[in-house]
Amino acid sequence: MINRRTFTASLLSAVPAAGLLGTSAFAQSLRDITFVQPSPSAINSFPVFVAIGEGYFAEEGLNVTVEAINGSGAVLQALSAGQAHFGRPGPGPVIAAKTRGVDAVMIYNVAARSNFGIAVQQDSDIQGIEGLRGKVIGTGTADGAEVGFARNVMAGSGLTEGEDYTFLTVGDGGPATAAFLNGEISAYSASTADTAILNQRGMAVRDITPAEFGRFFGNGVATMADTIANDRALVEAWSRAFTRGHAFALDDANRDAVLKHLADGNPQEGEDKEFQSALFDAVRSKTIPSDDSPHLGWFPAEVWQEWQDSLVAGGDIAAPLEDLGAVWTNEFAQIGSEAAGG
Repeated sequence: MINRRTFTASLLSAVPAAGLLGTSAFAQSLRDITFVQPSPSAINSFPVFVAIGEGYFAEEGLNVTVEAINGSGAVLQALSAGQAHFGRPGPGPVIAAKTRGVDAVMIYNVAARSNFGIAVQQDSDIQGIEGLRGKVIGTGTADGAEVGFARNVMAGSGLTEGEDYTFLTVGDGGPATAAFLNGEISAYSASTADTAILNQRGMAVRDITPAEFGRFFGNGVATMADTIANDRALVEAWSRAFTRGHAFALDDANRDAVLKHLADGNPQEGEDKEFQSALFDAVRSKTIPSDDSPHLGWFPAEVWQEWQDSLVAGGDIAAPLEDLGAVWTNEFAQIGSEAAGG
């Protein structure tokens, strides 16, 4: 695993809940759980770090360690290999993995509003997707959610990979900036966080993604179907703590506490307080459910269908799944929402 960063729930925050058992006995009662995320950013997975910092996981008997690996493909590999219990992949990679026999299930819609976009340099002559005909589009990873999203956007404008444009894996942050400066790429398929980082580092970019693609939700929480079938209590416990962390972070009254938890999770992100705050606002805004969502973490079935259609059209999968509903569920998000108070 690369870009590895771990953050373990502090037992000190759980001392009051230990009661007469004592800290040592309470610590021994916690179950060790691993969560894998597709980048080192704590802000991109903010509900996890808030739930750790506020002691919500500890209250559910869980001691959560976070590991950062490279992209959704690696997240799904870790889940299927039993190296992690939960992860945060994108919907496109989850559908594609299902065609290869990987029975991952999305249980929570974190990025309810699209957290990806295709960006060009601020002073670029390119004003829309058609302007990328014959161009090279940079991506952070070779098989991450940003790749499937970009294919979908390009296909929507009638452009086909390999014929009308090409992808180039350049990494994120500094490497992406260098790729722009060296003329290797004309555009970059980026997450909200990636775009903010580029701008913060002096590479001014603007998003040219058509507005209609905003409905395509992004990365969410996934686990394996076997975990749901054989360890349902764990999935429910995780969902309650995670949703409480999400709800806590959406309340501006808790902002200072949230930013502290995120700095604990990734000290580098917390060094520039102004940038950390702005990036958190950008990422958090993408997790606010649409007006027709009944609760946090809810997946709209029709957008899953659109995701699958785009994967078929783009050649990422040969044919639709026999049961698309097998790769997602709203059941645990509802359980979590009830625990969070609505």
